Amino acid sequence: MLDFRIVLIVAGAFLFVALFAAGYAYLSTRLGLKGRLEDGDRASLRPGFSWLAYLSGSEKVFKPLGEFVPRSPEEMSRQERRLVQAGIRRRDGVAIFTGVKVALAGTIFLGFLLTGYWKINPLLYSALPVLLGALLPDFWLNRAIMNRKDRIQLALPDAMDLAVVCVEAGLGLDQSLLRIGQELKDSYPDLSEELHLYGLEVNAGKRRADALRNLGARTEVEDIKSLAAVLIQTDRFGTSVAQSLRVFAETMRTKRRQRAEERAAKMAVKMIPPLAMFFIPAILIVVLGPGLIAIGKYLVPGLSGTR
Repeated sequence: MLDFRIVLIVAGAFLFVALFAAGYAYLSTRLGLKGRLEDGDRASLRPGFSWLAYLSGSEKVFKPLGEFVPRSPEEMSRQERRLVQAGIRRRDGVAIFTGVKVALAGTIFLGFLLTGYWKINPLLYSALPVLLGALLPDFWLNRAIMNRKDRIQLALPDAMDLAVVCVEAGLGLDQSLLRIGQELKDSYPDLSEELHLYGLEVNAGKRRADALRNLGARTEVEDIKSLAAVLIQTDRFGTSVAQSLRVFAETMRTKRRQRAEERAAKMAVKMIPPLAMFFIPAILIVVLGPGLIAIGKYLVPGLSGTR
């Protein structure tokens, strides 16, 4: 006989999928005539089901959920900066991200409601979905920001070596950075994207100093901010750009080597918890296990006088 809770979980899952599909179908009808024609042309060119198209269309459901939650302008700008630091540059990115939070909280609450946990402690299991729905996407976003910063920081020494070569070969600073972005597109796409945006700002007429400051503000990487400060000072005082870049490139290589040595030194400390939790108990069982078995089999009965 099936458990009633399993039936409720399955029914709740089907209900969530049905509501999601209904919202997706309803919001899809709000597309304009041009959008429907374009979708029809793409569908005719690509027959069959496409997961990418389904995931792209699911944004129509998450975005209204995010727009339903009122947000202050200060919070909106802060969230937009965090999304940009993670590499997400969309005008509706904040609304979609908030919609994901609302959908996740609603799904967790529905799971607690169908499994019966909500009846045990309504206050706890009403607050927990809201907490998890708010924290889990933010945790993922923080990890994405940190990983992107690490990738940009790792790519900067190689980029500076290329910058020295380009500047000494006769290219200007802006052209050199644009060329570096093109060369690093496959190996370091994050830094390549930031340098491409820098080139777009300069070509649009923005001052070089402002474009460099925006580059540091977008990435929030200290080495990028230091590079921007060095280039701004070099441009202001008229010193040699090639010499400044060469000194900065040597500094970046030294920092990268020091970071590698620091991580190697931390590795011994980080290995202690896995050793204590997994390896040492297994070694003790293998080494002391036969002796303990022999003691329990022969010595303990002999001392108790049963033999």
